[in-house]
Amino acid sequence: MAKSLLALGSRHQRRLYSSTSKLTHHGIHVLQCPDQVGIVARISDCISGHGANITSTDIFVDMDSRDEPVFNSRCQFSFNPVQWTREEMESSFQEIGKQFVGKSVVSVPGMDRDMKVAVFASLQDHCLVNLLHRWQDGMLPVQIECVISNHARGEDTHIWRFLKRHGIPYHYLPTTKANKREDDILELVSGTDFLVLARYMQILSGDFIARYGKDIINIHHGLLPSFKGANPYRQAYEAGVKLIGATTHFVCEELDAGPIIEQMVERVSHRDTLESFAMKSESLERQCLDRAIKYYCEQRILRYGRDKTKTIVFA
Repeated sequence: MAKSLLALGSRHQRRLYSSTSKLTHHGIHVLQCPDQVGIVARISDCISGHGANITSTDIFVDMDSRDEPVFNSRCQFSFNPVQWTREEMESSFQEIGKQFVGKSVVSVPGMDRDMKVAVFASLQDHCLVNLLHRWQDGMLPVQIECVISNHARGEDTHIWRFLKRHGIPYHYLPTTKANKREDDILELVSGTDFLVLARYMQILSGDFIARYGKDIINIHHGLLPSFKGANPYRQAYEAGVKLIGATTHFVCEELDAGPIIEQMVERVSHRDTLESFAMKSESLERQCLDRAIKYYCEQRILRYGRDKTKTIVFA
């Protein structure tokens, strides 16, 4: 009898564990504040005190800050929303932010809504196409609000059919040096969380950046030495460069000078043709932009330094 009760109890525990494990969610907490004693202990106590479990954590203390060292952390944890509701979690981490006079952010992928993004592109569409297909495959946790371009794309193009099939608006806004259509763009992107320039070959003004007031991520080639203007791939190929790359960065008023998010490089040689050279460059750009968007949505990026000109990208 005792044996049967024990077996019954063990089956009940397995069912209970199975049912609660299905309720498990994974949260992310990011904190940036002046460095001081007890921060890690406070975060750990908060998470464990609500029946949750830390699965990974990454910490960086900036010792080069102008006034005092700055603590930066990203913590992933698993929790049961029955035991710790989303509202209670937000309140708990806000208290930590207040206690240490810092910026405390929490997100729960799969429970919180995906970030809303507008994607900009010009004539070259390799980055745009890759982004759209990665999004379709569920690899980019974003909600694409629209695609904006200064080049028209006909209804017989792959991109047009893709966007129409998924109900994503496409806005063709022809621009001139005198009129960049920035007022029209601001109206279209007013409800977004951030913007992505997927090889958008137009310069956004400082006024636009200030009025938008949110993050803008840009991708550009990293050909060394620098080749500007038309046909940079051909220029670099004809100069016989040996190293090519790509850079993603946040947009600021100074052209291509914003905080760097990701960089990738690859060697090329005399055996490369212009076609293979360009294909390698475009492949790096696609991968580099893809990583930057994922890092951003997964709360892996923090700006730091005296003028916030550098980034921490947590592993």
